[in-house]
Amino acid sequence: MIKSMTGFGRCELADGERKFTIEMKGVNHRYLDVNIRMPKKLNFFETAIRNLLKQSVSRGKVDIFITYEDLAEGQAVLKYNETLAKEYLVCLKQMEESFGLENDIRVSTLSRYPEVLTMEEQALDAEEIWNVLKKAMEGALEQFVETRTMEGENLKKDILSKLDGMQKLVAYIEERSPEIVKEYREKLEEKVKELLEDSQIDDGRIAAEVVIFADKICTDEEVVRLKSHISHMQEVLRSEESGIGRKLDFIAQEMNREANTILSKANDLEVSNCGIDLKTEIEKVREQIQNIE
Repeated sequence: MIKSMTGFGRCELADGERKFTIEMKGVNHRYLDVNIRMPKKLNFFETAIRNLLKQSVSRGKVDIFITYEDLAEGQAVLKYNETLAKEYLVCLKQMEESFGLENDIRVSTLSRYPEVLTMEEQALDAEEIWNVLKKAMEGALEQFVETRTMEGENLKKDILSKLDGMQKLVAYIEERSPEIVKEYREKLEEKVKELLEDSQIDDGRIAAEVVIFADKICTDEEVVRLKSHISHMQEVLRSEESGIGRKLDFIAQEMNREANTILSKANDLEVSNCGIDLKTEIEKVREQIQNIE
């Protein structure tokens, strides 16, 4: 199954007084690059989140945004540091005696001193939190994979269509090659006749020149390999194999190499134009392949 590396998934899940909202966005990337943004209190689950993602995603740059709300009463507790309050009072008493100042300290004043009264969050139940977080992740991941799969099918159809067009271009080059040699021989014979006029033409010499020319522009091997690469890519696209992006990219590179050789050997305007069209289509295919996982 072909998957694009571009996708989006979202899931909002509430369980009791806990609520998770997860969004996932993906774009193409050479490897799997995961960036997770979530509250610090959830950092403990980062490894588990990454492992869950890797079960369905192998390539791409994936950004995960997690928001968490806990509406439960008593999630934060007020703590009173009596020892620190006593130390403040001792110091204030010393200041009163040393400087002859009035000690006007009140409870309301002392309570505002640093760390005398603090708010502490209650410890999270890791297992209970993960059960809810995992369900939310699975919901977002399901939608994320679904959008990547849909986009992957669109890419598959487009690439297969381009490959059909490339096959026609290669077939034309294959059919045109013998005609080029034939036309070259005719032009060579006409040129020799003009130069020699009534003299007898050396057919053996002309044949030798034609053989040299034919060998110089021969693209039989390149055409055979190019046809093989196109067929191979079609087979890979139609297979149920996953994670085929790198393989397709390698095949496209080989196709481009053969097209370059054909174009360098082209000694005919029609074949040259056809070779340029072929390279253009291969480049379009390579651009599409960059989005496949």
